[in-house]
Amino acid sequence: MSRLATVELHKEELKFSAGHFMIFSATHRENMHGHDYQVNVAFDCTVGSNGMSFDCRDYKKRLQKLCQQLDYRFLLPSQSEFLRLEETENSWIAHVCNEILPFLKKDAVVLPICNATLEELSNWFLQQLIADTTALATHNIHGITVRVFNGRGESGASYWKTA
Repeated sequence: MSRLATVELHKEELKFSAGHFMIFSATHRENMHGHDYQVNVAFDCTVGSNGMSFDCRDYKKRLQKLCQQLDYRFLLPSQSEFLRLEETENSWIAHVCNEILPFLKKDAVVLPICNATLEELSNWFLQQLIADTTALATHNIHGITVRVFNGRGESGASYWKTA
């Protein structure tokens, strides 16, 4: 009989600071502001005969790199029904709520999300982790929960489990 375990990563290094606004409708959005985000990940896995599920340092490094991609950037959603992005040589022009908002490319990151929310950010991190199905199988990982905190005691989580 195999043993099951949960391995959690909630390290100080798994954080990023970023700006954003949430879009509520075609005519209403939040003002631009930012948060100090924290990322926590729980892996549901099988414990091996050596008493260890897997070496979590690889996932810690991957998560740190993902956080670095977002750190000190403004988060722009590319999948919003209420925001249209126009790309120029050096900038992104966001058309939202009858406004035109320019962002230098060096200051912004465009993510395949529909809104810059905790739920969408947690799902973005999750999708990056589950993309490598070979690593998941190798490490006997059969479930992942990613939780993103915004520094104000609020969080959003996304889950993945094998069938």
